[in-house]
Amino acid sequence: MDIFLSILAIILFLVGLLGAIIPALPGPIISYAGLISLYFSSHQPFTDRFMLLWLTLAIVITALDNIVPILGTKKMGGSKKGVWGSIIGLIFGLLFLGPFGILIGPFVGAVLGELIDGKEFNFALRAGFGSFLGFLTGTILKLVYSAWAGYYIVVNLYFFS
Repeated sequence: MDIFLSILAIILFLVGLLGAIIPALPGPIISYAGLISLYFSSHQPFTDRFMLLWLTLAIVITALDNIVPILGTKKMGGSKKGVWGSIIGLIFGLLFLGPFGILIGPFVGAVLGELIDGKEFNFALRAGFGSFLGFLTGTILKLVYSAWAGYYIVVNLYFFS
């Protein structure tokens, strides 16, 4: 059973890491599921307190990831169309531009969203930049969390197997 839980933990960590970049997957929650997988193994490397802390972090980071781009866009004066443009731009960027699409897509999408909303170009650029910064902040938070969870998974698999 430990082998199954170990393999599951690694798979969940890798999917969680992808989820930190792909908006449709809740990366931190999936990475946390990898920690849970090891928690239920026979050597149980994590304490209850550790697991509660990591659950709290996963929930907070997932919530922030949904709020920070909106706050960034709003802070720079953007609208809901700018936020939606950022999300759509991310998806198109990932599909057609690969890793660079993660950086370019949200910005271009937010600018286009604001232009569609009838805003002037300079205003749309500012809102797009705010959306981009918010998206980037959320993505970095998710990546750090998922990578850190992965570190705990790998270290505990290596030392306890």
